[in-house]
Amino acid sequence: MGTHLPTPPAPTPKPPFGVQTPAARADTAKQIRIDAADFERKQHLPAHTDNGDETRYPDKIGSYSKGLPHNSFGEVDLAAYATLSKAVTSGKPADFQAITLGGPAGGSVKLVNPQAGLAFDLLGADSHALKIPPSPPVASATRAGEMVELYWMALCRDVPFSQYATDALTQAAITDLNNLSSFSGPKVAGKVTAQTLFRGDTPGELIGPYISQFFLMNAGFGDLAVNDPLGNPAQQYIAYQPNLDYMTDLASWLAVQNGQATVSPLPPGNFFGPNVTIGPRYLFDGRGGSAFVHVDELYQAYFMAALNLLDNLKFDSYDVDNPYQVPNPCSATEAGFGTFGNPHVVTLVAEVATRALKAQWFQKWFVHRTLRPEAYGGLVHFTKAGKKNYPVHKDVLNSAALPALFAKFNSYLLPMAFPEGSPQHPSYGSGHATVAGACATIIKAFFNEDMPILNPVQASPDGTALVPYTGPDANKLTVKTEANKIAGNVGMFRNHAGVHWRSDHVESIKLGEEIAISILRDQKWLYNEPFKGWTFTKFDGASVTI
Repeated sequence: MGTHLPTPPAPTPKPPFGVQTPAARADTAKQIRIDAADFERKQHLPAHTDNGDETRYPDKIGSYSKGLPHNSFGEVDLAAYATLSKAVTSGKPADFQAITLGGPAGGSVKLVNPQAGLAFDLLGADSHALKIPPSPPVASATRAGEMVELYWMALCRDVPFSQYATDALTQAAITDLNNLSSFSGPKVAGKVTAQTLFRGDTPGELIGPYISQFFLMNAGFGDLAVNDPLGNPAQQYIAYQPNLDYMTDLASWLAVQNGQATVSPLPPGNFFGPNVTIGPRYLFDGRGGSAFVHVDELYQAYFMAALNLLDNLKFDSYDVDNPYQVPNPCSATEAGFGTFGNPHVVTLVAEVATRALKAQWFQKWFVHRTLRPEAYGGLVHFTKAGKKNYPVHKDVLNSAALPALFAKFNSYLLPMAFPEGSPQHPSYGSGHATVAGACATIIKAFFNEDMPILNPVQASPDGTALVPYTGPDANKLTVKTEANKIAGNVGMFRNHAGVHWRSDHVESIKLGEEIAISILRDQKWLYNEPFKGWTFTKFDGASVTI
């Protein structure tokens, strides 16, 4: 990771293709596919390495097992785990059908789509040709630091983002995170601050308000009226009731680990039930962000960002290398549409999402199989309660978050924003974050990433209105900072909900970026128009041209 895949040579024949006979056109199409496939086959094939926890712990306490049967401590039935291991080793559909689930007969919550990790694609790098590094081991200080952050995210779900600098809970979180021996979140001068708290770490994410302007801009959705209560176009969302958390008692926690549908205040199949008593709201706190990523289509935020750029900044917001950008001699008689125009960018933003999911599902199921934070919360709870002695690092056991949790919930389990907890697939890496990395890369590639975002706003403390953002960095927001930030928002919203680790997000957006780069690379040679390529800034700060 850290460097994009090399640009392949031009296919034979290369653009401009001009008008060809049907037979010649068919031969050209075939040659382009052959050249792309040959290029991909010649790339270095990475070794996929896990963190060793599955082998290290015979009882599988460091591995994903949600949905399988467990004992009263949440330790997986080893015979059932063997059926999962057999399936992900053989890849045979019949072996997946034979996995032993933990819920009642015919009523178990199903595992989410492991065979997606074995699917092929005809565009971009193969899903198995990219990698993410091993996840932090369950006993490491890094994993403990990530869990301390998640405990504080849960405790601070109802603190408005705009009040992080003054609220007592977030101030306690900052102090505790700064006391850790290992914490990988962003810092200023080596310290966690209110401006870095619970944020991602890509270029621009620490600038301006917590929420990306792309989540707050007026939302033009064709001719569909999407308005706030005053009739103004707005991005407002249904928000969950404050102080309503789940899986904080052992009975419900264990039922969820076993894949049993739990009793909840939500109507079947409807996430927006009686526990939703406020809304619509602008995104203003971690609980509202959790609600967004509970039911979103994974490319939704970036599709809306593209629409906002097209509606609010108009066509001149496209990158300067766009063949139809104004002013450009190539556009004297034409305007972009199916190529280099509005349908091209909004379609490609969505198109990269399925490629991102296939690549990440291979990592999740066939390489890492990392436990979810809610399962690690069980390790902490039973260790603190003196019933077990699990190998969790002392940093989490000594965290100031634990007394606060116990005082509120009478347990050390991780309070979840959703009654079902995490989805039924391994934690590492994050599907949302992989899609975020891919989609945000398309935004930066197609649009002028240095274009300033003027008159920034943020949600009021109750989310009912937008107010001007007047911080000293208000004039530093650009398409790049807000594209990176919306990717960070979505990925970290999953952490606010308690379903992912920080490393799930950080490594997954980079994987998504690599996927988008490989797709843009394949597409570069498909157009008849003279085209220099896409230039943008990667998540590691490097400028690249494809």
